[in-house]
Amino acid sequence: MAQKIHPTAIVHPEAKIGNDVEIGPFCYVEKDVEIGDGCKLFPHANILQYVKMGKNCTVYPGAVVGATPQDLKFNGEVTYVEIGDNVTIRECATINRGTNASGKGVTKIGNNVLIMSYVHIAHDCNIGNNCILVSFVGLAGETDVDDWAIVSGGTVVHQFSRIGAHSMVGGGSRINQDIPPYVLAGRIPIAYGGINVIGLRRRGFSNEKIQMIKDIYHVIYFSGLNTTDACDKVESDFPPCEERDVILRFVRNSKRGIVKHTTTGPID
Repeated sequence: MAQKIHPTAIVHPEAKIGNDVEIGPFCYVEKDVEIGDGCKLFPHANILQYVKMGKNCTVYPGAVVGATPQDLKFNGEVTYVEIGDNVTIRECATINRGTNASGKGVTKIGNNVLIMSYVHIAHDCNIGNNCILVSFVGLAGETDVDDWAIVSGGTVVHQFSRIGAHSMVGGGSRINQDIPPYVLAGRIPIAYGGINVIGLRRRGFSNEKIQMIKDIYHVIYFSGLNTTDACDKVESDFPPCEERDVILRFVRNSKRGIVKHTTTGPID
């Protein structure tokens, strides 16, 4: 189908625009940009240089995708933003390019991701599939957010942190340690608050799988063992399965350490 580009939009002639793309009034699209089929840019959306966007993405007014990183080590090198399919980027969200100083040079967004208004995704972040970043979330450079994670509004995340798959972070949190997969976390200081039971049920996890995940984290957080010994005990006491192995791999590879547990009630 034909493209629909408003006459007031500024689209560089070298930009690669897919089929059935709508570009609204006063949008700005630079060269070295690829926009996949079926995407829609609302008025005043900005797609800057070295951005590759998949199919059926939507960019709302005031969003800026592909600005140079806010990193003093950046020296003007060619770096990228790569966005998957079916991604929604709401009003005034910002997604910065990578830096070569990190060894990555690319900021990546997976498929089916919702990035709400005023979210900031800094250089070299890696957002998995089916994630939700709620309004006013700020991710510092080289943050990893794994598949199906939800980060609630107003949360700020320290550079190099990791948020595990299927986890949920409460609003207004300050993340300076890693959030393990399948858990709830929140409060200030950030703390483990149990298992993301509702989220896991919605995604088809059986009651048996959820109970096993609970039991694994009981060993990690409440057995009195240090993290290394707790992981060894989990490995010996629980049969191999995807969920067990995901948890062990995450905890053992954590560079910042995983969040501690809370003793002051449930996470909001």
